[in-house]
Amino acid sequence: MSHQLVKSGYTTLIDRINRFPQGAPTSDTLYKILKILFSEKDAALVSLLPIKPFTAKKAALIWKIKTSEAQKILDDLAARGILLDMEEEDGKQNYVLPPPMAGFFEFSLMRIRKDIDQKTLSELFYQYLNVEEDFIKDLFTDGETQLGRVFVHEPALTEISLCVLDYERATEVIKTASFRGISICYCRHKMQHLGRDCKAPKEICMTFNASAWSLIKHGHARPVSTEECLDLLQVAYDQKLVQFGSNVREKVNFICNCCGCCCEAMIGARRFGLLHPIHTTNFQPEVQEGDCTGCGQCVSVCPVEAMSLVSANNPLKPEKKKAQLREEICLGCGLCVRACPEHHITLTIRSQRVITPLNSIHLAVVMAIERGKLQNLIFDNYALFSHRAMAAILGVILKLPPVKQAMASRQVKSRYLETLVRRMKEKGNSHPAA
Repeated sequence: MSHQLVKSGYTTLIDRINRFPQGAPTSDTLYKILKILFSEKDAALVSLLPIKPFTAKKAALIWKIKTSEAQKILDDLAARGILLDMEEEDGKQNYVLPPPMAGFFEFSLMRIRKDIDQKTLSELFYQYLNVEEDFIKDLFTDGETQLGRVFVHEPALTEISLCVLDYERATEVIKTASFRGISICYCRHKMQHLGRDCKAPKEICMTFNASAWSLIKHGHARPVSTEECLDLLQVAYDQKLVQFGSNVREKVNFICNCCGCCCEAMIGARRFGLLHPIHTTNFQPEVQEGDCTGCGQCVSVCPVEAMSLVSANNPLKPEKKKAQLREEICLGCGLCVRACPEHHITLTIRSQRVITPLNSIHLAVVMAIERGKLQNLIFDNYALFSHRAMAAILGVILKLPPVKQAMASRQVKSRYLETLVRRMKEKGNSHPAA
């Protein structure tokens, strides 16, 4: 590793991070955050890693060192919550650098650690995410397809329960996960160091499947049974927390139990509500305004200030209030339904269904297309793209609407991709019933 490469490690690491569909705007605060999490050598090494999952052997080739030495470095980075390591069905160990969020930013505060200054780190996160705002704005408002979605508040479900699909239920995510881990809530832990945390429980952040396996392995999460995880979800329901998780239907990686005061997703939803920073549920509350008593319980529980009290316009009772919903910013979580003591709020089905990507590959491809970064997924300067990964990405593209297919073709300027899209269209025209 040359002296020049080590010296410029943080700069090249930021360039590497910004090859993700969701990046990290450069600022002095970001440099300070990275210097806490990465040594100069770490930053230089990680900046060379592929976007796609890779093996220790691939890292060794890129770094021009022995595989055994690369393995030690990768395992150390995974132990510190910078990389995720995953074991494939054939026993092969793969590694991947997650994006900052949901990723290594959060992992740094998901347990109590003494190897880094978590108080200083929390202050820097607050400055970068809550004060400077560019990162949060880009994360939650760039493109139509976003990182996360809201799960419906299941205790609020009544007659429409049969219309709720399994992937819309946090309980089903928990029951079907291969691994379940519980960690400290990054958001409330950060706010605790600033003296601004609320009383909502902290050890309630949920991770699942391959992500949970890696975080549990390295002590960033503790393993829990299905029953304990469901019990913690019930605690979150009772504490009036919103379930915010991976915007996919299969293999959900995380569900955060969010309060309105500390959690980044809810803060982002309040700041940029009209830009739809997080995906709503397929449901929306309906207030029976004629029966509303104006108690304000729904207003106090709403994490994004979609509910308010307005005049009931009752000439006999000029002071009487009623609840009113701002539909354009409502998450459809259903907390207000359960909060209404008179049961004058019900959940209804939205007129237009919210589209949720199938899996993480589908999500990444669509986000990359919308943000003009598809070429970063398909072409990689540091590793040859495997046929399996290429097939997965192209498979997603070929199932997209024509407009997004055209966007993808323009971004990669690939005759191969254009030919595949054209052939798929021809096949569709010749088999209209398919």
